This record gives sequence, structure tokens and C-alpha cells, in this order.
Amino acid sequence: MKRMAAITRNTTETRISLELNLDGAGTAEISTGIGFFDHMLNSFARHGMFDLKLQVAGDLEVDCHHTIEDVGIVLGQAIKQAVGDKKSMKRYGSMILPMDETLVLCAVDLSGRPYFGYQAEFHSERIGNFDTEMIKEFFYAVSYSGAMNLHLRQLAGENAHHIAEGMFKAFARALDEATSLDARIQEVLSTKGSL
Repeated sequence: MKRMAAITRNTTETRISLELNLDGAGTAEISTGIGFFDHMLNSFARHGMFDLKLQVAGDLEVDCHHTIEDVGIVLGQAIKQAVGDKKSMKRYGSMILPMDETLVLCAVDLSGRPYFGYQAEFHSERIGNFDTEMIKEFFYAVSYSGAMNLHLRQLAGENAHHIAEGMFKAFARALDEATSLDARIQEVLSTKGSL
């Protein structure tokens, strides 16, 4: 069973084409027009062992908000589509990821019920052309469009680049665990019988 998704989203603000393979090799072809965001999404693909192709044309003459938020929406939709019926899937994943002085916690439950918990403090407003306040908006969009319970916490750290990158990598590792298959799970991991 191939756990893949292809999503296209066109609005007056962004045009997005995304392909995701949950069982990939960590390869990425990404162009969002925001260099730091490309770097973060490349890290997500590599550390989660996901194959990700993403092309975005956004209204960057306005600011980076629409591009980043809409990519979050589309990535969440792709994850939701790719996991399918969630049969034999572990469902839960977590990671405490160190990156230099930074320590980030991420926990994921692919429950079908969206919720987002977030705690982080950035001391700079921008990393390149990327607004640091968009970290929260991106992951909120992923969690709600992907119908997942997602918690992100900065446990330590001061460098904005390290905090942001730690979050993307921790999410990748937690999501990889949550989407992993376990032969001991015959149907879905729920007493309800469905997710």
C-alpha cells in the first residue's frame, strides 16, 4: 500500500502543488520563494524520511503570511490523505530534540481530532525573510487541516534559527513515529474501532 498524496490549492493569494510520500527516503524538491522556509521544509523531509515535492507561487510582495499558512494547510491535508484508514499505524509519536543550546519537545496523535498546543519564545522577529510568528501559524494550520493533536514546546534555547529548526525536525521525527506501521496492530489503535 502506497501512502502518498498529491494536493493542489489555488487561491488569489497562493498557488500550491504538493506531493508527499510518507514511506520515502527523505528527498525534497522545494521552492516557496522564502529561503528559510525552504530550509525548514527540507529538514522536515530529511529527518522524517518523507519524500516531499512542493512548488509555491505566493503573494510575497504583501508578506510571507499567506504562503506559509497555506503550505501548512496543504501539508496537513496531504498527511491526512496519505495515512488513509490508519490501519496498523502506531498513531502516536513524540520527540525531544536537542539542537545546540535549544531543546524542543513535539508530541503527535493522529486521532482525527484537531488540537494544537504551542509554547515558544523568539527574541527576534525575523529569520531572513521568514517572520518567526509564522512558526505558530504554520503548525496550527498543519494540525487542523491534518486532523491531528499536535503539541510543540520549546524547553530551552535562545537562538531563533535553532528554535525554529528544532521544531521542524522534532515534528518530522514525531510524525515519522506516529505514521509507522506495526504488524501487532491489526486494525486501528483505538478502543472505538475507528479514528
